[in-house]
Amino acid sequence: MQSLLAKDKQYVWHPFTPQKSTLEMLPVKRAKGCVIELEDGRKIIDAISSWWVNTHGHSNEYIADALSKQARTLEHVIFAGFTHEPAITLSERLINILPSKQAKVFFSDNGSTSTEVAMKMALQYFWNKQEKNRKKIVAIDGSYHGDTFGAMSAGDRNAFSAPFAPYLFDVSFIPFPGGDQANTAIEAFEALAKTGEVAAFIYEPLVQGSAGMRMYTPETLNTLIKIAHKYGVLCIADEVMTGFGRTGKYFSSLHMEEQPDIMCLSKGLTGGTMALGLTTCTQEVYEAYLVDDIMKTFFHGHSFTGNPLACAVANASLDLLLSEECQSNLRRIEERHAAFAEKAKGFKNACNIRQRGTILALDFDTQEESSYFNQKRDFLYETCISKGVLLRPLGNVIYVLPPYVITDEELEQVYGVIEHLFNL
Repeated sequence: MQSLLAKDKQYVWHPFTPQKSTLEMLPVKRAKGCVIELEDGRKIIDAISSWWVNTHGHSNEYIADALSKQARTLEHVIFAGFTHEPAITLSERLINILPSKQAKVFFSDNGSTSTEVAMKMALQYFWNKQEKNRKKIVAIDGSYHGDTFGAMSAGDRNAFSAPFAPYLFDVSFIPFPGGDQANTAIEAFEALAKTGEVAAFIYEPLVQGSAGMRMYTPETLNTLIKIAHKYGVLCIADEVMTGFGRTGKYFSSLHMEEQPDIMCLSKGLTGGTMALGLTTCTQEVYEAYLVDDIMKTFFHGHSFTGNPLACAVANASLDLLLSEECQSNLRRIEERHAAFAEKAKGFKNACNIRQRGTILALDFDTQEESSYFNQKRDFLYETCISKGVLLRPLGNVIYVLPPYVITDEELEQVYGVIEHLFNL
């Protein structure tokens, strides 16, 4: 009989995986809490929440019950001309905890589509208002907003997007506003904003994920948003990764006084159980579409827009996030990360140690520049897996971004593997 791995190799094409890779796929039998169990019996601690989506642990009973109950009532219905309670309830609950000016919720199905919706929403906002000179989008060097064409256009131009470069629309990029580049980035952004040609500024608030968990300060971002609003530029906060508690608050935008006009949500939205994306906006943005002219309608949608199953599990995930138990876990993880970050300063090969909320990152010091293609990547990944921990390095950057249910004992195992790696 053909093995599971042989069938996988014959039929399946995996993401972000070189097809000549020597790394073997790991067949998963089940997962519970923070532990992934492989077909061969090995157990792996999921210390990165399976690409940052799993907030409340694998096979969470509360979320599973919500999914089962909803599946027996309404699994899906067209969301144009129809609506349903799970979507309405989710929208209302989110508006109540999002930054104060957010007023409307637009449904899609993943993080990339949520950013596509956001940019289209911003560009058409000015088109509807007859301000057709505002056509530019500004982003930050190193950005990642997804893999669809609009999202790639607003993302860092690198090896991942190189084959598609001729097809991407022009976006202006400012320097990454961290460290001693903060003032340079602020000056560059104001120079662009004051032209009156910029429609939107899209950014990952406080933490750039795929660029290597690069972090910058709330004060700097607050200044950038203030400049944007001074010149009438719409601000798009891509909270696909940073939302739902990752940076210590419900949303990373809540660390700032100045607030975005549009927000993108996905990943932790459903606790990692179902695919769902949301784009929220202020009443001011929405009112540009609240007109009699049918040609100013926002003509955008997806087959699975507002899927009731996804909305039901998102509501269940929100129940858990808002609970005192979860909030206590967030504080616990943040405190333990901070203590370990201090300890890591003494590791032989560690540098650029940084932490915000439940996100901890440190660079393996090499002679090469930190990047996704750093040669240390496979060595670091395989060593961690061999020791029972899933840490998927961004090149030579090791980061920990765990489910909120991770225990102290599991965290100690994760930290122990990192300490071993950085003292080799």
